[in-house]
Amino acid sequence: MDTVRLDKWLWAARFFKTRSLATDEVDKGRVKVNEQPAKPARDVRIGDRLSIQQSGITRVVVVRGLSDVRGPAPVAQQLYEETVESIRAREEAARNRRYLADPAQAIEQGRPTKRDRRQLADWRRWSASLDDLG
Repeated sequence: MDTVRLDKWLWAARFFKTRSLATDEVDKGRVKVNEQPAKPARDVRIGDRLSIQQSGITRVVVVRGLSDVRGPAPVAQQLYEETVESIRAREEAARNRRYLADPAQAIEQGRPTKRDRRQLADWRRWSASLDDLG
């Protein structure tokens, strides 16, 4: 086997849970092969450089092995080698994410109670809009 379809390789290397997710991400332009936009059916060869954008983080990997069968994670990790710059950028993003504010902290109070909902409904019933005045 000299080549494998890009979507199959991404699925076998465990970058995406399903092959259809891999296909969708390639179609959206989030995967590039050798710095060029690719299609899901593009052939991947050993030595190709892939940049994969996931969750706002771009991972750059070099293809070290080919497989079109999804296996266990240790086997999948042998199919590629992540570049040093990519690892450094990923670790930096994780470090920064740790120091960002937690979204749950922005919520001052939880769900409105039944009493709060009634007050909101009552307020909406008696409020006048500009459309009603015209």
